[in-house]
Amino acid sequence: MLVEIDRDNLSIIQNPSFRAYAARYVAIAEQFRERVRETGMEFEEAEPDMALPPAPSQPGEEEIAQDLRLPGMPERLAQALARLRKKGAVVRNGGRSVYSRWISPACLACRTGAGSATFFTSLQCHRQCFYCFNPNQEGYEQYRQDSRDCVSELGQMQQAGVRLEHVALTGGEPLLHKEEAVAFFEAARQQYPEAYGRLYTSGDFVDAQILQRLKAAGLDEIRFSIRLPDSPTAQRKTLERIALAREYLPAVMVEMPVLPDGYERMTEILVELERIGADGINLLELCYPLHNAEAFRIRGYTLKAKPYRVLYDYWYAGGLPVAGSEEACLRLVDFALDQDLKLGVHYCSLENKHTGQIFRQDATVDPPPHHVLSPQDYFFKSVKAFGEEIPKVAHALRKAGVRSYSVDSEHGFLEFPVSAVGYLAGLDVELGVSTKVMEADEEGLRLRELKVELADPASFDPGVDI
Repeated sequence: MLVEIDRDNLSIIQNPSFRAYAARYVAIAEQFRERVRETGMEFEEAEPDMALPPAPSQPGEEEIAQDLRLPGMPERLAQALARLRKKGAVVRNGGRSVYSRWISPACLACRTGAGSATFFTSLQCHRQCFYCFNPNQEGYEQYRQDSRDCVSELGQMQQAGVRLEHVALTGGEPLLHKEEAVAFFEAARQQYPEAYGRLYTSGDFVDAQILQRLKAAGLDEIRFSIRLPDSPTAQRKTLERIALAREYLPAVMVEMPVLPDGYERMTEILVELERIGADGINLLELCYPLHNAEAFRIRGYTLKAKPYRVLYDYWYAGGLPVAGSEEACLRLVDFALDQDLKLGVHYCSLENKHTGQIFRQDATVDPPPHHVLSPQDYFFKSVKAFGEEIPKVAHALRKAGVRSYSVDSEHGFLEFPVSAVGYLAGLDVELGVSTKVMEADEEGLRLRELKVELADPASFDPGVDI
């Protein structure tokens, strides 16, 4: 079992060298939170770590049980996932993704991002959603005016030998450029005939003609956005267009962020989508895009106490998760199970969108010496001993025949593989489990350490903790 280290429990580390080393990451996390507060938002109060669920009792539950035991998961989340699992929901990607009945194949591929690519013609959009994160996108101002040639970009990938199984077109609003959207999916069908194509849209420009053209172009899936702040009349129009799309396209679904106070209205939307015959809905964790704070504050929203399990510069520009959205999403999955809805209801957390990036950074290279690639989150993991405990740890490793370790005299630690921790079970030592990511710069690839957690050799379980 691992212990996440923060300001409140830093003092439990008895080894002064280890404590000083861990304090650096505590400071980094505190600086990050302070910078976020300077944008105008506050965090919810911290919650206790998760409680361990009972041991799995049915075939196939072992992996899910391990997911639920990930360190740092709040107890309320672990309990909710356990309840949903017992009702028949699928809990996947370390508890970051939960669904009932059906999930888009593109969402399954999202875990690693392998064979997937998303394009946009422009970032122009006629809507002004208070939670929109497009301003965080690179080249936002440029692509509000200019367009990209997605057909050429797709062709360049095909000529370069890039293998694609999933392609998507998003925006802005892609159907502000209907000709380009149709041409993109025609090109995708020609160059990647087996690829699964999907389109994201507000639905405001959907009509029978464009649906027929997209069908002829080979579009597999369309995803509509329903905005909870919209009037009932506006939402009804979107639902009517969803019903129309059901007549033309193989898969029709909704993808939308869930407001913390939107549960009741969302249950009505789920029932209506069931009546229409939609295939599914992706419930997204509402995120604060690090701007437009006033719009969040006036609604009484705060940020999740612990935004990330691993603090890092993620590519996904969505921002930070808003407190209460996750709970509302999981309640909606629960509602769908209780009501026996045929509609696929999928909760996609913010962190579910991160694992594909880390997979692409880490899983495509050989693990560095002393490191292993975690099957849970795709970060590299190693173990460290510090200060005065280095000699006895080194002695125990040598006695066990372990030669794969190194000593960093500058920072005062010995680093060795996760697989060797079992040889130290009889030692009274404090170990640090290191989480790293592979980054590329002008000089090539380098490992960057992101966090360190406290481990007791006697209770350490690689199958769960790594």
